[in-house]
Amino acid sequence: MLQFARTVLAALVRSISARRFPLNETVVQTWYAIRVCTLPALAVSIPFGIILALQVGVLAQEVGAVAFTGAGNTLAVVRQASPIITALMLAGVAGSAICADLGSRKIREEIDAMEVMGLSVLERLVVPRTIAIIVVSVCLNGIVMFFTIMTTLSISVVLQDLPPGSYLASVTTLAQLSDLWLSLAKAAVFAIICAMVASYKGLNVAMGPTGVGEAVTSSVVTNFILLFAANFVISQVHTTFAGGPIG
Repeated sequence: MLQFARTVLAALVRSISARRFPLNETVVQTWYAIRVCTLPALAVSIPFGIILALQVGVLAQEVGAVAFTGAGNTLAVVRQASPIITALMLAGVAGSAICADLGSRKIREEIDAMEVMGLSVLERLVVPRTIAIIVVSVCLNGIVMFFTIMTTLSISVVLQDLPPGSYLASVTTLAQLSDLWLSLAKAAVFAIICAMVASYKGLNVAMGPTGVGEAVTSSVVTNFILLFAANFVISQVHTTFAGGPIG
């Protein structure tokens, strides 16, 4: 799969240098990913924000750190929750769609026909989907981040009677711009993993409709495992070199 990722990167560079980058297909795939991923991501982010606000608020009251509730909620959302929610939605919705699409083309022998005609499958099909997933992941990460933070703020102020001023003051005290860059970097890396796994599984599907279903299932499961592993590695590396609270 790593070799497949290198091949896709080479295809991207080749398509740009030869001025044959499939822009129209990229726009179509981007709009499709936005349509199918946005509402599910928001539907998950709001209840997640409610649970996070309640748990962090109770813990902060028990240890006497109520003044830092806002910082705890916000840093947890920015560094961990938002990229993870975005990645899971991409893997479960957009990634499965990519795998099913490429797998269906494979069993209908469209992939073989493109290769016979001398067309690059990676340049025409994989590259635009990869770029689309990366763009949607970064944008969707910001949207999920905003709605989750607003949910935690609302729950903390309305249900836990925290002053909005102190809540926001703790955020500005502990949060840094590097936290935002970390979140965006995670979203981009997760998107690359999602696109590579889905494309690889789709292009190597076993013949027959059953093979497509098995490839989609394998793609989603593999994506979930790799996404959580990548999140752990990135978080540990950031904590080691950058430090900070709630690493």
